[in-house]
Amino acid sequence: MSRLRFLLALGLVAAGAAGFAIAFRASLALLYRSLYGQGNVVDSIAGLPRWLRLVVPVAGAAVAGTIARLRAGGAHGVSNVMEAVALGNVRLSMRATASRFLSSWTAIAAGVSIGREGPLIEAGGALGAAVGRRAGTSLHQMRVLVAAGTAAGFAAAYNTPFAAALFVLETIAGVTAPELVLPVMAATLGATAITRATVGEGPIYGQRAFGLESYADLFLFAALGVAAAMAAIGFKTVLARLERWFEQHPVPQPFRAMIGGLIVGSIAVWLPIVAGNGYEPLNDILDAGMGVEMVALLVFAKVIATSGSVASGIPGGIFTPMLLVGAALGAGWSETVAAVTSVPRNAGSYALVGMAATTAASIHAPLTAAVMIFELSGDYPLALPLILVTIISTAVSKALGSESVYEMELRKRGLGWDITLEGRRVRPPPGR
Repeated sequence: MSRLRFLLALGLVAAGAAGFAIAFRASLALLYRSLYGQGNVVDSIAGLPRWLRLVVPVAGAAVAGTIARLRAGGAHGVSNVMEAVALGNVRLSMRATASRFLSSWTAIAAGVSIGREGPLIEAGGALGAAVGRRAGTSLHQMRVLVAAGTAAGFAAAYNTPFAAALFVLETIAGVTAPELVLPVMAATLGATAITRATVGEGPIYGQRAFGLESYADLFLFAALGVAAAMAAIGFKTVLARLERWFEQHPVPQPFRAMIGGLIVGSIAVWLPIVAGNGYEPLNDILDAGMGVEMVALLVFAKVIATSGSVASGIPGGIFTPMLLVGAALGAGWSETVAAVTSVPRNAGSYALVGMAATTAASIHAPLTAAVMIFELSGDYPLALPLILVTIISTAVSKALGSESVYEMELRKRGLGWDITLEGRRVRPPPGR
């Protein structure tokens, strides 16, 4: 009977996580069409007068910050899910998660530079905890349900079931025990099937045909891996400094969030493609629709806009913004190499590989990053470059002492652990 309750709970979590993602995406699309007459956030912001490009993100951030201030306190975000799964401290609240979900939705609707995967991942994990409590499961089963819900939220956000399973195993849990693998993969299967039946089966960034033109290009991709690691370190450094500034200059919500909106709006006045999570300009880059000057400017602008948004306390993720940074970096690198060697390069291939490299360096999860971009592109010839750059970018990031963004969150809460061949080793709190 306990096993049956667990299986029913698992199915409910997968369906619920998919429903969250579908509702999130569809409601935003409806808002853009009805309010702006456009199909996406970038076109919506770009179609506004310059002064409104500044005002709209600030206003949206103010509302998001107000919601965040009224929300019940406590830890939150992906690091909270990590603590629940890895340590068994299941303190996920559906009420707090729902308000963060609404806060993030409001900010994204106004063009604030955050990713939607954060609230969807947290919603999946919180749903797993809530269903586990209602079903009367054991703490062990509840931890598995939280992990499964997290994977389902990731899969529904990106339509990448294998990468979603790897994200939980590699980043959230740090283990590959069969009792965790099978439920996680089952949840991603259910969530992805429901999402594809509703939204469509193709990759979320469109179907294209890229590949490796020459094995000699592996050296160029290796250099891109180093550059991506430096870009990711730069992003984490900017984010940490802005967070430290906010700590040293305490500003209550919603005024703190309004500062984040002001940062985004000030950039969007002149560069509206910085608005939103980065989905639309990323597609343009993959179609080689931007020049090298524009992609170089976009790398810096997106890092600043996203860091300001996240540091201001607006709930959201960094996955898609960092995918955009990596795509811009890769496309710019291909154009630079082509100019130096006088040999044309496929900017789309380098953009995809750059996406994997910056993601791996940001979250220290090379398998997740490589498989995710492989699933998004569907191009087998890119398998070797993807593996190469994720290894290099992660190794360079670690060698330079840079933590993953999730380790940064855990450290601020006095938590952390190392994954070894003997299993997880919990680090003692600072000062002990």
